[in-house]
Amino acid sequence: MSSIIQAKQFLSTEFKMKDLGELKYFLGIEVDRNDQGIFLSQRKYVADLLEDYGLMDCKPLKLPMDTHVKLLTSSGDILPNPELYQRLIGKLIYLTITRPDIAYTVHVLSQFMHAPTTVHFQAAKRVLRYLAGSREQGILLASKSAAKLQAYCDSDWGGCPNTRRSTTGFCIMLGNSPLTWKSKKKSVVARSTAEAECRALAMTVCEVIWIKQLLKDLGLKNLNTTPIFCDNQAALAIASNPVHHEKTKHVGIDCHFIRDQVGSGGVLPTYVPSAQQLADVLAKILTTEQHQTLLFKLGVLQSSPLSA
Repeated sequence: MSSIIQAKQFLSTEFKMKDLGELKYFLGIEVDRNDQGIFLSQRKYVADLLEDYGLMDCKPLKLPMDTHVKLLTSSGDILPNPELYQRLIGKLIYLTITRPDIAYTVHVLSQFMHAPTTVHFQAAKRVLRYLAGSREQGILLASKSAAKLQAYCDSDWGGCPNTRRSTTGFCIMLGNSPLTWKSKKKSVVARSTAEAECRALAMTVCEVIWIKQLLKDLGLKNLNTTPIFCDNQAALAIASNPVHHEKTKHVGIDCHFIRDQVGSGGVLPTYVPSAQQLADVLAKILTTEQHQTLLFKLGVLQSSPLSA
């Protein structure tokens, strides 16, 4: 605490500044603190978004995207004013700071920014109807969980109906707290599920290395080997066994990169059943029950612990 006071005193001598006390609200992000930790949400941001689009009293939905709909570039009629769609998607992208539950859907919708159609716009408004039923939702940065780093990664092989490229999703946890998450479409087409999962694994390993270095700079130096949970046995075998030459010729660099990190003891690819794969939320649309179950395990709460 004394170090914080000294830092404030030093900054006040160099800059004109005010001490506004504990952080409560910053750029649309609300911060609640209690014994359980710090709860981050964007409740007011969501409320303002719903009001802007006249959906304050709409019927809420349980999923951000229809599980039976595949959005195509040719679906619907081109919007006469694409800025309406682009502005909405931009606001939803900012909302993913505290809402990993919509990260995959927003990632899919953002691929149509250049030529959005009426179908795409309706899909984007569906996200708003989903948000209407989960306005209080946010992430809890737990104060009492162990400082243990673990990661989850998954890939939806050939999931994009327009390009047949795979979508990678990963999330990294520090104890029970979600640190970072991403949903990203790969730049090349994967020729097999194993290849798609290997590339997802490599992408996650890169993020883990960066996170571990950042935590070391912040003083958290005693980090053990980080388990990276993957639900594909073939990808795990390729990552740990250099004998699989025929299966890895087209994956090449990614596989050798993962093996180097495994050999150095930095990461450990580990099997996890698909039902417990947290990264599924970031790589595909799930059933309502599975969606809610994985969000809870990911550290996403429906409301602040302070209001519970």
